[in-house]
Amino acid sequence: MSGHRVSDGGAAPDEERLARVALTRIVEPGDELAGSWLSRYGPVETARALGAATPLPGVGERRWAGLRLRAAAARPAEDLETLTALGGRFLCPGDVEWPGQLDDLATARPVGLWVRGAASLRFAALRSVAVVGARACTEYGAHVASVLGAGLAERGWTVVSGAAYGVDAAAHRGALAVGGSTVGVLACGVDVAYPSGNRELISRLGQEGWLLAELAPGEHPTRPRFVLRNRVIAALTRGTVVVEARLRSGSLSTARWAARLGRHTMGVPGAVTSGLSSGVHALLRNEGQLVTGAEEVIELVGPMGALAPVPDRPVLARDLLHPATARVLEALPAGRAVPVEWVARASGTAAEQTRARLGELRALGFVEGVQDRWQLTHPPG
Repeated sequence: MSGHRVSDGGAAPDEERLARVALTRIVEPGDELAGSWLSRYGPVETARALGAATPLPGVGERRWAGLRLRAAAARPAEDLETLTALGGRFLCPGDVEWPGQLDDLATARPVGLWVRGAASLRFAALRSVAVVGARACTEYGAHVASVLGAGLAERGWTVVSGAAYGVDAAAHRGALAVGGSTVGVLACGVDVAYPSGNRELISRLGQEGWLLAELAPGEHPTRPRFVLRNRVIAALTRGTVVVEARLRSGSLSTARWAARLGRHTMGVPGAVTSGLSSGVHALLRNEGQLVTGAEEVIELVGPMGALAPVPDRPVLARDLLHPATARVLEALPAGRAVPVEWVARASGTAAEQTRARLGELRALGFVEGVQDRWQLTHPPG
């Protein structure tokens, strides 16, 4: 093996993309030994070596045999075809849409991301907050998560969570209810609706927001995969808010990853007699910061003056926008708010894609939305 490392600069070549797709079938998410191989040899040579008899450095004989069995069964071109048929795509580190903050995970960085949803995931993740917590939450927890999700989304922040029952689902639904941006990070393939009771919500996330997974299509979740998924939620966002969690709750691992990565860790307090808030209170006694609403979250994770009036200028220049997003922006009339359907007709874009593009434009400071009606935040120029 030559020791040549494939560069992360620019879009990945087809050979590298297929190698990374294959590796999502072979190695488990967050496998730091596999990450060290990728860093040293690059994905093409790593994938090729997994089909050979000689083990790569640091791996035992039994584990190497298991990896080789998986490698022999990998069909990367078929996996890509499967997701393309569902309107999805596979992102490699270095792709234009790749969220660069995931690189902070170093050797635990995802091999790649399977994605369903709107374009410009990278832009959506620039202003994002994780809202996580108990699956078996109380009515209080569900209400707080929903209000928090809606409040963050209304202020142009993307809500990231795990699409699970309880707090996760409430945060996603809160963001969707106001036409905001939200990302579901799954511990299975993006074509698998898990949990099945959230099938409708997961479908909406794939159409109106984003679904992300490290695992190839058809893969099902396991307990370790849930825990490892949490590092992606933490790395993708500027901070993590925990709403209801027991002392041993898996959602606290998201907060621990956030702290390890230098992100903000926050918690919403509950009743001192509630076991479902005991983990949050332990977090607040240590590194966590207490928050009670979207404004307090943004004060912590946003830039200085984040709650000041929005300046009369875009956050980013128009010429940096994706052409489809720019087309939606150009369709908005000056001086009045219009519904999504109006913008969809004027821009010649499907309604669900229009909604996603508008969410992206809001995150970038170009537009604002009130009760599903949208208008420019600055004069056209």
